Amino acid sequence: MKKFLALLLAAVMVIFAFAACGNTKTPDSTDPSADKKAVDYDAISDTCESADGKYELAFVTDVGQLKDKSFNQGTWEGLKKFASDNGKTYKYYQPANGNKATDDDRFDAMKAAADSGAKVVVCAGFLQGTALQKAAETYPDVNFVFIDGWALQNASGEALKNVAGVDFQEEQSGYLAGYAAVKEGFTKLGFSGGGGGENPACCRFGYGYVQGAEAAAKELGKTVEMKYSWENGSSFSASPELQTMLNGWYTSGTEVVFSCGGSMCQSAFAAASANDGYVIGVDVDQSSQSSTVITSATKGIREAVAFTLQKYYDNKWSDIGGVQTTLGAANDAVGLPTDTWSLKNFSLEDYNKLFNSLKDGSVTVDKQYENLKADSFTAVKLEIV
Repeated sequence: MKKFLALLLAAVMVIFAFAACGNTKTPDSTDPSADKKAVDYDAISDTCESADGKYELAFVTDVGQLKDKSFNQGTWEGLKKFASDNGKTYKYYQPANGNKATDDDRFDAMKAAADSGAKVVVCAGFLQGTALQKAAETYPDVNFVFIDGWALQNASGEALKNVAGVDFQEEQSGYLAGYAAVKEGFTKLGFSGGGGGENPACCRFGYGYVQGAEAAAKELGKTVEMKYSWENGSSFSASPELQTMLNGWYTSGTEVVFSCGGSMCQSAFAAASANDGYVIGVDVDQSSQSSTVITSATKGIREAVAFTLQKYYDNKWSDIGGVQTTLGAANDAVGLPTDTWSLKNFSLEDYNKLFNSLKDGSVTVDKQYENLKADSFTAVKLEIV
């Protein structure tokens, strides 16, 4: 993953003597292995004072919280760091009605961003699609970045050139996590996903996780049990119901749960901590959030946001506007954070070997999560809850 992150970070580390907003010093090093330790994203202010009331860069959140320790937060951190490094004003907008936000609520948030002077609006999450199409057509002079989205078209079937669709091969990252968990010695796994099974990114993470566990179990000649559920995660939020469900999993023998869905992780952390269990994080490295996290299935959200913004300021928007950009192992854009994991039996050498096999295509992971069935696997005894 290092090569991709280093290239993207190098592309955006243009240091200004004065930044319009933000109150942090950022490191000169572009070594991604030092990124988590060196960059204090919390030190970059979430609020930015603009002299003229205009904000050049904007972020419209997905459902859940801005500081969800996962997807929204990672996207926001990528934007505000780029803005702070490059002297740009910035602001975030959260659609009304929280987890019950409608397409109209999302459009209103995008409209507020555009009306407040945004040149680029970054929108996170597949639920933004309908509102984003309307916003892109309403504001043709504003550029939009659709993270975990796709290239959009107008009613005539023409590509909307002011929308850059960016998605990831989450199935590869999930595969690495499932494979690592079984190689580490765990035989009773869990997957708790967000979005009710309708979020493509979470679905790809989960399907890849099962495939990775299956591959490792076959190699070891073992049978692995896995509980797999979308229950209590439709809003991507922590809840007593979710914590109760996961607590039941741990008390019945589940050893590690892949928590895949924004701030749902808080329920997983609490349940794991109460039962001496473990958690696999998602999207960003969540090891600093709980001692229960043994590793995280990550994707380069922060770096991808910075990459798209730099394209705009380099007058190269045409490279990404109106087309789909998909990032995976071949771009070093997914993986496990080896510097911070607490795995003891699954070695770095084994990880690099597997990662390179994904990168060169000698190991492939099915992304068609519709294929997941309880009886689709032989070494994984899958219980869909």
